[in-house]
Amino acid sequence: MKRIVTLLFAVTLTSALVFVGCQRSGGSVSAGSGGESARSSAPAKITVEIFDRGTDGGKTVANNNKWTQWIHDKLLQDENIDATFVAVPRWTETEALVNLFAAGTPPDVCYTYSNDNIQMWADMGGIYNVQPYINTTLKDLNAFLGADKAIPGKQMIERNLDLQTNAIYSIPAKRMNVARTIMWIRKDWLDILGLPVPKTTQEYYNTLVAFRDNAARLGVSRVIPFITDGDRLDWGPGVIMDSFVDVNTSDKERWINSVADRNFLVPGYKEGVRFLNTMFNDGLIDPNFPLYKSGEDVSPVVKSGVVGSWAGDWDTIYREPNGTLSGLQINVPTADVIPVDCITDSNGVTTKTIYDEAGVNYFIPLSCKDPDAAMRYLNWLAKYENYHYIQTGPEGITHTIGDDGVVKLDPSAVADPTWIQNSSQNIDYTMPMNGLFLETQEASIRALSAGYSYSADIIEHAYTIALNNGRPTLVVKPTAPLTVAGPLTQTLTDKAKVMYTQLIMCQPAQFDTLWTSLVNDWLASGAQAVIDERRAKYPN
Repeated sequence: MKRIVTLLFAVTLTSALVFVGCQRSGGSVSAGSGGESARSSAPAKITVEIFDRGTDGGKTVANNNKWTQWIHDKLLQDENIDATFVAVPRWTETEALVNLFAAGTPPDVCYTYSNDNIQMWADMGGIYNVQPYINTTLKDLNAFLGADKAIPGKQMIERNLDLQTNAIYSIPAKRMNVARTIMWIRKDWLDILGLPVPKTTQEYYNTLVAFRDNAARLGVSRVIPFITDGDRLDWGPGVIMDSFVDVNTSDKERWINSVADRNFLVPGYKEGVRFLNTMFNDGLIDPNFPLYKSGEDVSPVVKSGVVGSWAGDWDTIYREPNGTLSGLQINVPTADVIPVDCITDSNGVTTKTIYDEAGVNYFIPLSCKDPDAAMRYLNWLAKYENYHYIQTGPEGITHTIGDDGVVKLDPSAVADPTWIQNSSQNIDYTMPMNGLFLETQEASIRALSAGYSYSADIIEHAYTIALNNGRPTLVVKPTAPLTVAGPLTQTLTDKAKVMYTQLIMCQPAQFDTLWTSLVNDWLASGAQAVIDERRAKYPN
């Protein structure tokens, strides 16, 4: 921690003094208009983080492609800002940003899903306060984000407002689509075995057992009834584990006991993990799951035709190019996969977690030499003409418009692969939003459903299931900023991976003893301190 603070301030202090002084006095950094005076001077230079999701499946280089060139040229024309994109690995973005901050070289505009780290960097004085500019330099961004549905009377741009200092160090993206995870099953296997679509957790379990015991009838040499990767066992299999949480648990206790986005201490969750342990010991989970580091490792196994069920992002199997469903059907032409809504809680309800409307958070590190330009860039992204093109691209290449007026996206850009979208609707380039935003919500959802290589009815069905009985991620404004978790998040996240793996793979007779040992270590490693702070700062 001391090393990070020293390095950060050594790099940022000199460049930040003028701006910080301006903030404290309530002044403005600049007009931020991008007008004649800006265009007649030398361009402002900024660096912008971009997630690198790899180039497999025909993807382009994340920080150097047609999209980054379009953004660069249009931004230079409109705002006289010269932007350079800095690639950060998507699946290790937290560690990558920690390292960049430690070196004093984070991009001028950053985004991350780790709120704890943002709070830690803000507490260290390493992030700009943008609160004075929400109605001036950031006025278009403020208008786009609009009202915060989770906190009545507040704007979403204020979601991360520090109630003690009135500072805003980060701003959330706005999600159009709050669907999160879903369970998938081989419908053709159900038909071969004469089984109905499962409607309860027990029926689902029995179905996996039937898959396990009937490899010959299913026409495969081996069966993997259920598959998952070992990196985020709280994600896909979380659909199962979360369903065991005691339905009488208050939102307060859920929030207080959720540490590093893991629910080990939430009442009832232990039984959900035990259920996965039973599945594993009954031969229903791929024994190689700890070797799979992400969904990209799981997908080839599914495509091979030996997997009966899995869980993950609600639309993953439909995404192209290199889609899971299309790849499976190349190898097994008769394969049919459907979403199922069958994981039930103790009340028999298929409760599942859905997203809060606020998504990834973006911010400006204090090392940024031109925070005005960084803010103008974010504001520029919130203007319809800009984000609309980034999301839809050139007509005839990345989208078409049907006779019914519906925008149909072609993210694989078959007509010109140099325009391929590396992320859905190019969300990696549109920081203020996650999802396709057209003129209306209805148009956005219609376009969302039309933007796949499958019929809109299939997509809408999966979308509906993913939202059914959805419980939004809890939004709580503590009485003071949470500061304990930040330095501990990575340690606790790493420990969680080990905990899940060991608890799922151990012998059933060892489960309770191992649970107690691992949870005690989890608490001693910082989880207890996080819980104590959350309880002390929970608003009464």
